Amino acid sequence: MRVHIPVQRRWGDQDALGHINNVSMLKLLEEARLRAFWRDGAEDSPVAVFDESSVAQGGSVNTLIARQEIEYLTPAPYGRDPLDVQLWIGRLGGSSAEICYEVMSPAGDEQVVYARASTVVVLVDGATGRPVRLPAEVREAWAPYVEDPIAYRRR
Repeated sequence: MRVHIPVQRRWGDQDALGHINNVSMLKLLEEARLRAFWRDGAEDSPVAVFDESSVAQGGSVNTLIARQEIEYLTPAPYGRDPLDVQLWIGRLGGSSAEICYEVMSPAGDEQVVYARASTVVVLVDGATGRPVRLPAEVREAWAPYVEDPIAYRRR
């Protein structure tokens, strides 16, 4: 099962060739990840488990990015309709999770996959910076969204 997050492209995300720049793609992935995993009280996704109370200044838990990888399949053009960023969990570790993404053309009949990506997120103690175990409630919320991780074309 996947979480679908619509992410709007901005005019400034384009490069001189008219497609979404590689740095902008990382920002689009970050936006999708935050919308998927952070509660804001509006339309929370089913995997939204973090909020200001879980990650406070000097607080209990923080999230850090340990690794990111993107495979570009075809240029993503600028357009007014939001991209359909599909997310799932590729692996659940003791204190980390591999978040997988497919950046797709806007939701519709025949979608194009522009890019595949993965991000390893690690939970750490806010005071010490040391990894902490994923809480049981996080594992429970994320379990239905665990699928095979991305198999990149070239390694």
